[in-house]
Amino acid sequence: MQHADVWRALDALAAENGLSASGLARKAGLDPTAFNPSKRVGPDGRARWPSTESLAKVFAATGSGMENFAALVTGTMRAQPRPSRRIPLLGLAQAGRSGFFDDGGYPVGGGWDEISLPEVGDPNAYALEISGDSMEPVFRDGDVIIVSPGAPVRRGDRVVVRTKAGEVMAKELLRQSAKRVELASLNPAHPTYSFELEELMWMHRIVWASQ
Repeated sequence: MQHADVWRALDALAAENGLSASGLARKAGLDPTAFNPSKRVGPDGRARWPSTESLAKVFAATGSGMENFAALVTGTMRAQPRPSRRIPLLGLAQAGRSGFFDDGGYPVGGGWDEISLPEVGDPNAYALEISGDSMEPVFRDGDVIIVSPGAPVRRGDRVVVRTKAGEVMAKELLRQSAKRVELASLNPAHPTYSFELEELMWMHRIVWASQ
């Protein structure tokens, strides 16, 4: 269990409930800044972990539990269904074709299906159905992921990117500099990709996945 994985799981839990990290802390009756990025590392550079008391309050406030949270920590991002609205759904294999996204990466056009899945805070969120094995064992062929164009993207996040060549892929962000982006396939049988920033149209964070 890594420090970054625990905090990423808290961020995912917040997103599933339509909240920011500070909103989740407030909902749990904690200091609104308790989960801010600045609080995750001490002044001496040492990693700070959320306390068991804080986690217990979060679970009580969201109706979640340790099993669900542990799945988020390990990257399976399993969530208790909280259907509240329908969002557009598209197969990942179709996503590279023209007419499904605008220039900003928001879903457009009439070719989308719809699916009812847990609420996320981003009104522009959409769902993609995974095809292929490049994201195994985390995401398997047929799994559905929810993608949030508005969610902040950090190193280690699972993301969906679209290149200017029209390719759409689900990967893990290894690192991003001022000029380049490196993306990993979770399946070690598939390669790591490196792109100039100007080669990408957009990069959106995966905030939930069915299992």
